[in-house]
Amino acid sequence: MENLLLLIHRIPYPPNKGDKIRSYHLLKHLAQHYRVHLATFVDDDDDWQHVPKVEALCTTSHFARLNPLTGRVRSLGALLGGRALSFDYYRNSAMQAWVDQAMASHQIARVLVFSSPMAQYAEAYPQARRVVDFCDIDSDKWRQYAAQKSWPMNWVYRREADTLLAYERHVAASTDAALFVSAPEADLFRTLAPESDARIGYFNNGVDTDYFSPERVYERPYGAAERALVFTGAMDYWPNIDAVQWFAAEVFPQLLAQDPALRFYIVGARPAAAVQALAANPGVHVTGTVPDVRPYIAHAEICVAPLRIARGIQNKVLEAMAMARPVVVSAQALEGIDAVPGVELLLADGGAAFITTLTGLLAQPDASLGAAARAKVESQYSWPSNLARIEARLECS
Repeated sequence: MENLLLLIHRIPYPPNKGDKIRSYHLLKHLAQHYRVHLATFVDDDDDWQHVPKVEALCTTSHFARLNPLTGRVRSLGALLGGRALSFDYYRNSAMQAWVDQAMASHQIARVLVFSSPMAQYAEAYPQARRVVDFCDIDSDKWRQYAAQKSWPMNWVYRREADTLLAYERHVAASTDAALFVSAPEADLFRTLAPESDARIGYFNNGVDTDYFSPERVYERPYGAAERALVFTGAMDYWPNIDAVQWFAAEVFPQLLAQDPALRFYIVGARPAAAVQALAANPGVHVTGTVPDVRPYIAHAEICVAPLRIARGIQNKVLEAMAMARPVVVSAQALEGIDAVPGVELLLADGGAAFITTLTGLLAQPDASLGAAARAKVESQYSWPSNLARIEARLECS
């Protein structure tokens, strides 16, 4: 087995948590084929308990504490230096020293970077084959944020969109492969960085269909008379916050007026104050962290993904599809997922469409949607088949 350096921006565990899903399965897959030397940050104190599980997959590893507040303060220096805030947020001299030592000691010829800001640690090693998994186009998310905010934050976000895109283009042009989470994401980046067209590719996210199985028995987390609409996700993430605020204000009150048994459950860790405040609304429940998200999905009448800001693939949608639940999504949440609206899920564009679509589905449940959704995930969103693309890029001469 050959040595491989893997650079990840957040500890890839637990494997059912937001952006850690992709990185965990990536690490697990690579550990079967390479001696992995891992450098990663830990930005949540609760995640230190998972370090031994990650260490067990690696030959050597380095875990650097990243305090989000300190990171934000450090990133302010980028304003004066003309750099992306994200670059300075993840800059760490001890991690760079560990990477330098690992490269020198283990004759590492392959480097895989997870997320563009981590590419800074591999810039000094052009002799290695370097592959960057950008996942999403982060700069475009900042562009979308800017469109939703007022001054001065819209200026800060526009600047971050511009400076981060410039760095993303630099990374793509100076490495051997630039990979994204879906074909549409890769196609969009080609329009933004045409000079790197030949290097750009993608591999889809996957779903553990045994774990997210509708055949398992899950205890009902809802009241006996409740009909639950559920949204799942990290609830300190602004696109998720925006989505549930909009749904709770523009869609759910009209549905509740038609059916008093309806409840809107917002299920996810670290709910921001704006999300917690929604629990004061009639029929809205904010759970915070739950030990297992699957019972909430399994017993939901409908899973909703009313995102207005999004990039890449929404794991929440794939997981609900894997559990054979009916899913209603916005166009932004559907982007990157190869599912047929009206067959494998339902698409709603705007508040009126969400109300009409959900009203109809609640009145006449369609079991075929869930069955077709499960079949789609099983056929197209398998981790082993999708991760084979990584090996091809790493081994290409």
